[in-house]
Amino acid sequence: MAKSTVPTDFINGRRLLLASHSPRRRELLAMLDIPFEIAESIDVDETYSPDMPVEDVPAYLSQKKGDAYCSHLKDDEIVITADTVVIIDGMILGKPKDEADAIEMLKALRDRSQTVVTGVTLTDSIHRHTFSVSTDVRFAAISDDEIQYYVEKYRPLDKAGAYGIQEWIGAIGIESISGSFYNVMGLPVHRLYNELKNFIDPL
Repeated sequence: MAKSTVPTDFINGRRLLLASHSPRRRELLAMLDIPFEIAESIDVDETYSPDMPVEDVPAYLSQKKGDAYCSHLKDDEIVITADTVVIIDGMILGKPKDEADAIEMLKALRDRSQTVVTGVTLTDSIHRHTFSVSTDVRFAAISDDEIQYYVEKYRPLDKAGAYGIQEWIGAIGIESISGSFYNVMGLPVHRLYNELKNFIDPL
């Protein structure tokens, strides 16, 4: 039997860096079987204009993060930066301040549909490319007791919208999803895989 080709050979000796300390993003990027390293942290001002359309915010913030790394990159390095937001009623739900805030966020999301948007930017020493992926998520009419249990046990204070779809609340509380499941976790890996190929070896 002939030896199969390696689908990830397109990386072509480039060094891939992930500018995120999110364990979920690390796990998702690892699924692509492309070697990568975690970039050193750089402080980035994550403010944005209140007049900016909310759907554009994740892409804008991922660009700001990528720009912060640009001057530090070597010629063979590519850095991935990303930002994920939950949008409902035209407003962004960020990470909750505390457990009480997380409970209020989940009460606002239950029995409703929301949109999760992740902006991703690929940056090397010369080029930058940004894209966004949106996923619609429908929550069931989960009870106050179920919300309280989830927040107390799983403490989702590091998650936009106060929930992780891969956790207990996703199993019992998500009625439907339209779009990329992994995007809701924080990284649209299907789209990222194809965008990386085009970024490294454009047609």
